[in-house]
Amino acid sequence: MSTIRAVYTGANEMLRSWTSNEVVRPLVEPILHPSRWRIRALGLATAFGHPLFYFAWAKLLPQPYESLALRILVSVLGISLLVFPSLTATPPRKSAVVVFTAIFWLTLPLFFAWMYFCNGGNAVWLASFGAMFLIYYHVTDWRIATLGSASGTLLAWLAFKAFGPALPEWPDGQVATNALVLAFCWIMGLILAISSSNLRREQLNSTLATMGIMAHELRTPLATISLIGDAIRNEAAACEPEAGASLEKLADRLHATVRNMNHQIDGQITNARLMRLPTHLDVVNAADLVREAVAGYPYRTARERECVTVRVEQDFQFRGSHALFLQVIDNLLKNALRSLAAASHSSGPGDLLVLVRTSGGRGQIVVQDRGVGMDPRLRTLIFTPFFSTNRASGHGLGLAFCQRVVHSAEGTIRVQSATTQGASFTIELPVLAA
Repeated sequence: MSTIRAVYTGANEMLRSWTSNEVVRPLVEPILHPSRWRIRALGLATAFGHPLFYFAWAKLLPQPYESLALRILVSVLGISLLVFPSLTATPPRKSAVVVFTAIFWLTLPLFFAWMYFCNGGNAVWLASFGAMFLIYYHVTDWRIATLGSASGTLLAWLAFKAFGPALPEWPDGQVATNALVLAFCWIMGLILAISSSNLRREQLNSTLATMGIMAHELRTPLATISLIGDAIRNEAAACEPEAGASLEKLADRLHATVRNMNHQIDGQITNARLMRLPTHLDVVNAADLVREAVAGYPYRTARERECVTVRVEQDFQFRGSHALFLQVIDNLLKNALRSLAAASHSSGPGDLLVLVRTSGGRGQIVVQDRGVGMDPRLRTLIFTPFFSTNRASGHGLGLAFCQRVVHSAEGTIRVQSATTQGASFTIELPVLAA
């Protein structure tokens, strides 16, 4: 036991130095790399792996304890990851995260610990239980995996004591040997998970820092252009009326370009913060939010501004980040205006409608345009990070950012569109009771 204590002491000292920044600035990812195909692969392995291992440990290489009923239950939990689209949406909603966490807590630490105890800690289940730690720490965040491993193992031990099969006493030294092996597996899983989490956080910080530097470098010449616009406007006042009017228009165009570029820079930085959404939520008035976003948008022309119509059928309040939802409406306006600009007809008033209403007890913000629309096959892909229908100017983060912000407020966002028939994005949110 002194060897085990020494391992734990050394590991604790190592983890304390490695995780100081992680604890201060946590980056909790309940589902690591939550792509649709990764989650489905995990579900597939769970659904079909357990029946295969039941056959192996019950028929081919019989073990002291096996349970077909438990294997079927665990397999059904894996199948749920394959048949319910809401559990594989990217990025995942809070409810999907809770379900995912519960499924893998049941199928990994709780199930494997139960089987380990019921099989008397034999070699097969010692190896399986040790492998479980490595799998668990690569499926979910290290904090969740640590808590889940401890609670699952404790609950399985209590259940075994109360309901487990009667087994002969363990040989002398087996408890200490098994504990040392499992401690090694657990500690290595924990260390690898923490180092991976730190690496992901540092990569994100580096990316955001690089974007901040680029934004600063871009704003410097923009400030110079703005000053040139002011100088041209001053010169216009001393010129003949006709020439002065031309210079005034040029100054206005320069200032409009500067405002638009600054707006784009702010948008790109905000969109890149997919993993850094704030936890603080405001009470947001939907109509005020929409009016503020529409009024503050840097339209390129007066015609662009005239084609936007705001209609409030029924106002509502919801809980979310006011600043981030402004950016969501801004992204949707930008996409709609780009679609209108690409259409064959000239845009006119009402071609871009922003509607605020309630339906079925839920609040809705609808951004609807009469632009070029999109191929129906793309509707399932447009919310995927880095997927863009406009590779020339799109980075593929805008709609992914919108979806993540809406999901953070327990809402949904969906699109209806067809080629040449425009698009309609509907944000649906829980209404805050008065």
